[in-house]
Amino acid sequence: MKLLRVGPEGAERPGVLVTEDGFVDVSDLVSDFDEAFFGSDGIARIAPVVEERRREGRITPIAGHRIGAPIARPHQIICVGLNYSDHARETGQAVPEEPILFTKSPNTLVGPHDDVRLPRGATKADWEVELGIVIGARASYLESPAAARDHIAGWVLVNDVSERAFQMERGGQWLKGKSAETFNPAGPWLVTPDEVDDVTALDMWLDVNGVRRQTGSTATMIFDPYVIVHYISQFLVLEPGDLINTGTPPGVGMGFSPQIWLREGDVMTLGIDGLGTQRQTVIGPR
Repeated sequence: MKLLRVGPEGAERPGVLVTEDGFVDVSDLVSDFDEAFFGSDGIARIAPVVEERRREGRITPIAGHRIGAPIARPHQIICVGLNYSDHARETGQAVPEEPILFTKSPNTLVGPHDDVRLPRGATKADWEVELGIVIGARASYLESPAAARDHIAGWVLVNDVSERAFQMERGGQWLKGKSAETFNPAGPWLVTPDEVDDVTALDMWLDVNGVRRQTGSTATMIFDPYVIVHYISQFLVLEPGDLINTGTPPGVGMGFSPQIWLREGDVMTLGIDGLGTQRQTVIGPR
């Protein structure tokens, strides 16, 4: 199943993609794809109704609708740094022995094609195509990575936009460079695990202004998604609907020589096999 949310910002309606360009509206069944939905086995609950409506042809074209993030604002967005061996090499940093964790403000979450706004004072804005994990059931002190499978609602494409000067040169924690408004485009849909044969073998890419900058695969992850969920659960409670950004492959602007930074008017396009594509235009500060 592919979950999506369509409509104006702040008034998105939940739906399920059933054709390449059409969805079934489920807003009469659930208020949103949020903690209550995921925590009550919502995906299984709506599945038979979605199939019935698909057979009846109750399909709405996506064309003309804004696509929002596929989940409502989560309690938390947790990120994993330096989680690709080839990305660690390009930054000149050692491969971590344990996952590097940091947080990102939940209000960074926007739709996959929404504009990305530079914060005031930004000089080193960067891009990061990433696999996102959406938590489907409360997770605390999981016994093993295998146990994490039952706590994952699905996978989502994300762009972990960063401001490197804020992140690396201003002291303190990384979240300062990660939490500007619009810095977490997500979607276009949440893809349930049964739709993906092997989440550790997905090709991923990102272009800036039509030039390929990132080419990678989840195969070079240091810590796979199940290890990540198990690991995080040893330190904090993961709630249904929480989002985890799992790291990026090589090709970020910081890794080039000379370095390349996003500027107003730049266009980012990105994708992961089976999870869809995104397109964002960079705009100036408020």
